[in-house]
Amino acid sequence: MLITIEGIDGSGKSSLVEGLKGRLSDLSPLYTREPGATWVGDQVRRAIAEQVDPVTEALLFAADHAAHLATLVAPAIREGRIVISDRYTDSRYAYQSVMLDGVLPEPLAWLRAVHAGWTIPPDCTFLLVLPVEAAMARLPAHRTREHFEEGEVLSRVQRQYLALAEEEPSRFVVIDALGEKEEICRFVADEIRTLSGSRRPRHRS
Repeated sequence: MLITIEGIDGSGKSSLVEGLKGRLSDLSPLYTREPGATWVGDQVRRAIAEQVDPVTEALLFAADHAAHLATLVAPAIREGRIVISDRYTDSRYAYQSVMLDGVLPEPLAWLRAVHAGWTIPPDCTFLLVLPVEAAMARLPAHRTREHFEEGEVLSRVQRQYLALAEEEPSRFVVIDALGEKEEICRFVADEIRTLSGSRRPRHRS
């Protein structure tokens, strides 16, 4: 089973994933992320830092995804494990479709065509949504922001995420990311347990 966690920068994805590690330890899921789980992801980070052209950037993200699938995601799924990924294809569909706007005539259709036939669709996607101003306030102030982290870009990306969720309401679970972190984590963990058919283990008092 493949579970993905999505949302704009500052939405709390990484904190949620860390919280799930404690709540789902008995299920031994594989925790992974895009980009960065493979050496290709390191090159993606370099491309972001150097601000390469949008098409090159999008194709590097796709290459990272291919390596991620081949080396981590697909083998784990074949073994019957639960995979929880911090970002996945929807991040590209949301972010790169915005970055490619004006560069290609139909960015989202192009991105989907690039992935067609070889990607593995998620079984469930948890989408964290919050006001862009709140998300930006959570970003570290001491580091230089990437071009993805500008307010206008994040606003457009979040609208794209919500459009994707409208297209596939049976896959997406939209979550108010302004909610209390522990409650969000508990809800997502319980949903994953339900999807996997696993009950919460009982602890002796």
